[in-house]
Amino acid sequence: MSLLTSMPSATDKTARPGDPAQSGNEVDPVRTGNGVEPVGSGNGVDSVRTGSGVEPLRTGSSGKGERRRELAAFLRSRRERIRPDEVGFAPGGRRRTPGLRREEVAQLAGVGVTWYTWLEQGRDINVSAQVLEAISRTLRLDRSERNHLYTLAGVSLGPAPAECTALPQSVQRMLDKVSPYPALVLNTRYDVLAFNDAYCKVVLDMAAVPVEERNLLWLNFVSPEWRCSFLDAESMKLHMVAAYRAALADHLGEPEWQDLTGRLLANSAEFAQLWERYDVAGPSNKVKLLDNERVGLLRIEPANFWLTQLGQFRATVYTAVDEATEEKLRQLVGA
Repeated sequence: MSLLTSMPSATDKTARPGDPAQSGNEVDPVRTGNGVEPVGSGNGVDSVRTGSGVEPLRTGSSGKGERRRELAAFLRSRRERIRPDEVGFAPGGRRRTPGLRREEVAQLAGVGVTWYTWLEQGRDINVSAQVLEAISRTLRLDRSERNHLYTLAGVSLGPAPAECTALPQSVQRMLDKVSPYPALVLNTRYDVLAFNDAYCKVVLDMAAVPVEERNLLWLNFVSPEWRCSFLDAESMKLHMVAAYRAALADHLGEPEWQDLTGRLLANSAEFAQLWERYDVAGPSNKVKLLDNERVGLLRIEPANFWLTQLGQFRATVYTAVDEATEEKLRQLVGA
């Protein structure tokens, strides 16, 4: 089966601790004592969030500009969810936005206020892993959120695997052998690249779905072809959108990802609402409840296997949680 196609320069050449370095150099503005604020007026036009939203950046690289906008929005969303009293600040006083102020985040993380403001405005500055770690702790990011922050900031957490352009027949043979368990192969964009007969009989007849629509996000939020009935559909959708946003950080500016995101936002108000949460997550292994029209309730648990030699692909096999489900799966598949 074929793949789905579907910082500014400083005016003072004498560097000070905490100052943003000239463009292209790493910035490590960890604050000591009373801290040192960065200087310089910046060059170019940067993204600034105003009361009406985020203004577009003018940048020579659409991917880099989009990554900076996403980083700015993500930091703000994580900052706004932390109550001041949770981290030792008095809850009183007038606050224009929920959660922590920028200067409070900078204080807790030990970085300059102006520097952090520039970061959250999406300015073109570089940042060290040490600073990102301090911000991660301050904003109480979980592992998925921390990884997402590093990716958006362009700081590597390890080598990224190359993505292949086709699946070998051995992958399809493996899927067929795990029957009666439903199984499929996905990329990080949730394109369905391969599936077995058990998946068609138990979950959704993917073979009947047009190739251009074989994407789990599209099927869940837009396409009328989605006919299976997951009893935990709401939490499943929330998790899928969070996992998709986490994966998107590695592909900002790529046309295929931009197209899918744009079409989902245009065609699904539910997707758009979940998208504005800025949640991130990794693949789920939570038990799923499926109401099959022929045999009733199925309790299945996803087992994820990363096909590392093929790139960012994973095979997901839905195994039976109990004997009753095992028997029902055999009945449905005829095994």
